[in-house]
Amino acid sequence: MDIPNNLTTGERIRLLRESRGMSRPVLAGLCGRGPDWLKKIESGERDIRSHTLLLRLAGALQVTDVSVITGTGTGVVQPVLLGSLTHPSMPAIWEAVMTRPLLLALPEVPPDPAALQTRVDGAWRLWHTSDHNRSQVGALLPDLIRDAEIATRALEGVGRRAAYAVLSEVYRLTGQATAYIAPPEMAWVVADRALAAAQASDSPAAIAAAAWSLGNILRSTAHPDEALEFVKDAATLLRPHLEGAPDDWRGVYGALQLHAAVTAARAGRAGDAWRHWDAGDQVSKSLPASYVHASTMFGRANVDFHQISVATDLSASRQALALANEVDPDAMPSLERRSRLWVEVARGHLQRGDRTAALHVMQIAHGISAETVAYTPSARTAVLDLWREAPRALRPEASRLAEAVGVATG
Repeated sequence: MDIPNNLTTGERIRLLRESRGMSRPVLAGLCGRGPDWLKKIESGERDIRSHTLLLRLAGALQVTDVSVITGTGTGVVQPVLLGSLTHPSMPAIWEAVMTRPLLLALPEVPPDPAALQTRVDGAWRLWHTSDHNRSQVGALLPDLIRDAEIATRALEGVGRRAAYAVLSEVYRLTGQATAYIAPPEMAWVVADRALAAAQASDSPAAIAAAAWSLGNILRSTAHPDEALEFVKDAATLLRPHLEGAPDDWRGVYGALQLHAAVTAARAGRAGDAWRHWDAGDQVSKSLPASYVHASTMFGRANVDFHQISVATDLSASRQALALANEVDPDAMPSLERRSRLWVEVARGHLQRGDRTAALHVMQIAHGISAETVAYTPSARTAVLDLWREAPRALRPEASRLAEAVGVATG
């Protein structure tokens, strides 16, 4: 349909909604929000800052290009893939997850949980050290999923519980590697299986780690209150077991606190956000200085990185940039987390209107981990903003970055 160029984002949403005969409660419900939220969006009282919510609105309105909603109309295409798979690794992962047979043919010699754990540990290392981590880890996941599923069926007793712990971690890794590219139904299945397998393993640490992953799904699907309560409950479950427990148990507990901090910050709850960050900070001080959790990357550097994220999500850009000046990015062994740090710094510069600095920082982020930038909504949103608003002299650079990330076409 023809939409006048002078309409705001909210006015465009209302026009599209009414043209499709949708009521406000229906469209809001499809986005996991209430009608009052949508009313404020349509009236201009509230901005849409979440890229995920923009994509949900576009999908619910059956719009295949987000720029139809945002009103860019300048050759930039932000595709809405309406349920299709968006990464080359996804079909094989989808098949392994969604077509799991109820009864797998069991081998004479079942997979050894210790050997499976070694493979999973290697996959986590690859996730955190490769600049094309989705592609490389994605290639490993189908076999890992099948072998871990077989182990849980072929083994008994202690061996089966160990296999369930590995299976939970495989599904957690699957959720991490397919975040933002998996269809919603698969994301929920993967998170639920990780939690169910962890519960079958009888390991409080495995249950808490699976809760951390499910909390990510809840937060990314516009359920921040549920995400916050879920990770807080998981931390409460794990806390009594920490005395004399392995370092990794405390690492998971600390990761839950940082998860809660970011979730609260994105909801604008500054007091709760900093309280949870302080709790994570205290956990990191109780661990060896060099400690890093293998999957969540909880440790001293990640606590510092999350402090910047909390400040950015609270729109405290001056504080976020001051904190960023004090951290050493190379202290973080994960390229993925290091790239995401620079994305947060770029967001801070954008909040202050410094697009020259933001462009420079986003180029650093992309150079560290191209796939992290290409498949992280906040990074794509920042790149799109730069493509639209970069200073004239820097527009060619902004265009090249947008094309590399997959935001601009032509």
